Amino acid sequence: MNAMPLKDRVAVVTGASRGIGAAIAERLAQEGALVAVGYRTEETKAQEVVERCRSHGGYAYAYRADVRSRSDVEEMVRRVKCELGPPLILVHNAGVAGIGLIQDVTDDQYATVFDTHIKGAIHLIQACLPNMLSRKFGRIVLLSSIWGESGGAGEALYSAAKGAVNGMARSLAKELGPSGITVNAVAPGAIETDMLRAQLAEEERSALVDEIPVGRLGRPADIAALTAFLCREEAGYLTGQVLHVNGGWYP
Repeated sequence: MNAMPLKDRVAVVTGASRGIGAAIAERLAQEGALVAVGYRTEETKAQEVVERCRSHGGYAYAYRADVRSRSDVEEMVRRVKCELGPPLILVHNAGVAGIGLIQDVTDDQYATVFDTHIKGAIHLIQACLPNMLSRKFGRIVLLSSIWGESGGAGEALYSAAKGAVNGMARSLAKELGPSGITVNAVAPGAIETDMLRAQLAEEERSALVDEIPVGRLGRPADIAALTAFLCREEAGYLTGQVLHVNGGWYP
């Protein structure tokens, strides 16, 4: 197998300053991609991810953008195209939690969650799509969640947004397939990230592990491995899927 299956492919990864996004950026760089490490506020952490990518022999630069802003996204993609080349891989990982009872959801919370997960995806896809269409090749991966399929009590807003991500992936796979562009969603289960640690105390995480058939929480690297495969040329017949990475845990 080619040790560098993504050699010289330009990839944009949002929410890449930490956690799952950082792991994806590093894995793509290791496989030869030229990686745009997208971040919104954490420039220092994004630069640390860039340095880790480079330490593995990869190629990466950090780019700031709030995916909720069309102008931010268009400027980021313009810079990526000028500095790295036309992006043919897009991984939309940027996300925010939407925790709380439905009666407590505010309009601002609704806007933040849906604008990040859905409007952000639309902004990014629209900005990257002309490059993919002109080359008859593209890989789009949208990060979803187990809650997008099964729903989570106290997370109706987040679950609804991730369910919309799944629908978008399935629809766009049909729309863009004739142009050589694949679209998939990756739905992590319980992954060891800052977001999970903020939501669950150590005792709660231990109890959760007992429910997972493989006996551990997922790791960001688990998500990165699948995402990298979806970005390869050999994955061209795999599209319109919601792929669950959850250790067999289906709550």
